[in-house]
Amino acid sequence: MTTALFTHDDGLAHETPPGHPERIDRLHAVRQALGAERFAPLLRDEMPRATDADLLLCHPQAHLDTLAAAAPETGLVPLDPDTWMSPGTLHAARRAVGGACRAVDAVLAGTAANAFVAMRPPGHHAEPARAMGFCYFGTAAIAARHALDRHGLARVAVLDFDVHHGNGTQAILWDEPRSFYGSSHQMPLFPGTGAPDETGAHDTIVNAPLRAGAGTGAFRRAWDETILPRLDAFAPDLIIVSAGFDAHRADPLASLELGIDDFAWITSRICDLADAHAGGRVVSTLEGGYDLSALAASAAAHVDVLMERGE
Repeated sequence: MTTALFTHDDGLAHETPPGHPERIDRLHAVRQALGAERFAPLLRDEMPRATDADLLLCHPQAHLDTLAAAAPETGLVPLDPDTWMSPGTLHAARRAVGGACRAVDAVLAGTAANAFVAMRPPGHHAEPARAMGFCYFGTAAIAARHALDRHGLARVAVLDFDVHHGNGTQAILWDEPRSFYGSSHQMPLFPGTGAPDETGAHDTIVNAPLRAGAGTGAFRRAWDETILPRLDAFAPDLIIVSAGFDAHRADPLASLELGIDDFAWITSRICDLADAHAGGRVVSTLEGGYDLSALAASAAAHVDVLMERGE
């Protein structure tokens, strides 16, 4: 087996205003990095657009209707100051969700050891009935519910090392006892959620906020001392990763001081827990990362580890 890569040109169809950090060049940068010769063994698979039934696993019909009504035929329209829609936005967002669900299918079927979904827009800020923070649908949360409801898994974990707290993932999974959500993130910072006392209806949410300026030591302690022991006790059948690389010291939207080695380290630690409980099954989906060079190098390091562990 090997690592599967899911990506699609629909991710290039979501346009944002000039100067917006969540831009088409992000996907170009990641795809170019993963086009290097060492990534030739990646299993590059097809990915469908998510159906309404997929999206309704985590969002009400009213949310789908609101986004469909807001989608422009030409030009750009804002849903809020951060979150814009172009004619290709919903195609891209649906494709990202469809890719994450297809990645779950592939990993659970054993056709891939693990998978990375290189798509945009991101998803972890999308709340059940609200698009926000560059996000429209809760990609990782939907993939988790897909694994639980359609594949019959007993326990699925979503782990999030994006520098911003995944308020949407947390809100969607708040009352889901079969899921675990663990997040490290800078605090205070957008969106303002993610305090340690936000533990969910079933005590299956673990938040480890980090102060601005925190670096390698604080980040690794947060995972080794706070999140991963709880994950170990939860014993997931599958781990889904919200892989945001904006905690890198070069990122313009935050103030943590992580480097590429830190993203390789957390990927390896996640794989350790997946090996212990989930047969090594990991599905990772791209979230943030807004310095193009740091994003490309960090995503490549992340996939390097997935490939090594998937052999």
